Amino acid sequence: MIEALIASQILLFVLVAGLAVMCFALARQIGVLHERIAPAGALAVNQKLKPGDAAPSLAVEDIDGAVITVGGAREKSRLFFFTSPDCPVCRSLAPIIRSVAEAERSWLDVVIASDGGDAAAHRAYRAAQKLDATPYVLSEPLGRAFAVSKLPYAALIDERGVIASLGIVNSREHLESLFEAKERGVASLQEFAARRAHDHKHKAAR
Repeated sequence: MIEALIASQILLFVLVAGLAVMCFALARQIGVLHERIAPAGALAVNQKLKPGDAAPSLAVEDIDGAVITVGGAREKSRLFFFTSPDCPVCRSLAPIIRSVAEAERSWLDVVIASDGGDAAAHRAYRAAQKLDATPYVLSEPLGRAFAVSKLPYAALIDERGVIASLGIVNSREHLESLFEAKERGVASLQEFAARRAHDHKHKAAR
């Protein structure tokens, strides 16, 4: 009886030790995969502007009549989110835009933008999406200045009036990638991943 108990304890110890080794190996493999998988960021398709360029300089009015000056130095960064009432993906991102405007207000101002159309429809859209606290601009010149060709689109301008990042944003991950790119000082997370892969390859070749 005692021998059987001792044998079972030894077997249990071996199983636990084996499980610990497997967990360690799995955790290591997950880390390797994390290093290899490139982060998904906003897709930059702009052929007119790029991060590092000065933001277009113009003045536009929001649908409440307030003048918004685009370009130039400011106390805060500014995010222009280009949308449309007819864009289903834009509608799905509206709660995220509200959340970002509130959570990041210490350093960021958010502006909703569209290329024009029926002002009443845009007011109804803004009310339905609970974006009343966010400036909402209807301006075709603004869309042309940022060379917006697809929606939803966003451009992040830093405090100096310089474009920090921009691209198509289809998810919260894409939107947050604009902030991450600004923080890391790269044009996009794809560029950051490419740089990291190049550095790893260079170190391995040594």
